[in-house]
Amino acid sequence: MLRIERDPRGTATLILDRPAERNALCAELIAGLTDALAKLAAETGLRAVLLTGAGSAFCAGADIGEMRASGSAAPEQNVAAARRFVALLDRLAHMPQPTVALVNGAAFGGAIGLIAACDIAIAGSAARFSLSEVRLGLIPAMISPYVIRAIGARQAGRYMLSGEVMDAATAARIGLVHEAVDDAALPDAAGKLVDALLAGGPRAQVEIKALLRRAAGRTDSADAELGGELAHWIARIRGSEEGAEGLSAFLEKRRANWRDPD
Repeated sequence: MLRIERDPRGTATLILDRPAERNALCAELIAGLTDALAKLAAETGLRAVLLTGAGSAFCAGADIGEMRASGSAAPEQNVAAARRFVALLDRLAHMPQPTVALVNGAAFGGAIGLIAACDIAIAGSAARFSLSEVRLGLIPAMISPYVIRAIGARQAGRYMLSGEVMDAATAARIGLVHEAVDDAALPDAAGKLVDALLAGGPRAQVEIKALLRRAAGRTDSADAELGGELAHWIARIRGSEEGAEGLSAFLEKRRANWRDPD
């Protein structure tokens, strides 16, 4: 479900590798990605970590079948499942090395959190983005701090409330990604960015990441407290009647009961 490719210059590319499922974030993939990031964080010679998806999608977001199962599970199991995704985002956001999301296709739901938790993001022109949780009767709880930091509360409010699909140009305009390039040019753009990162001092980059957190008024304890609160929040919503209906409607390929009939 996850491949790691290395560059002799000191970069590692994590490739979400469930192309048949559009790289949806199942529990096994979340655990594997969290573990891989923790190991890479400890590598002192590693200069940058890149994240992309195999096949035609970057990531379709959460595995909907597992989401529905979590919603109907015991409350403590529901919260525990949410906490695992919180831990993944926290690990990604706290990587000592610069992190780069290379968005090579659709990025929906939780995938937006992965992009926003990276330091830098570049998208191919065919990429499409959506904070799609509301269409399922859910909320983007765990990813919300990262998304709001990336695009601001005003833009986040629009796209969280509507679930609209945005193109790569829009994602670049509002700050979700730093630039959008032709799909064929994505590898070259990534290469140029890595060149720029390698030109910087590695210790200075670690300190800059800490500086950005401090200058923004963030602390580890506050982040941890918020993460715990958000895990309980999404667990409550996906265990609700509306959350259960939205997830079931998606899996059953029908309209949710709050929408007009066909």
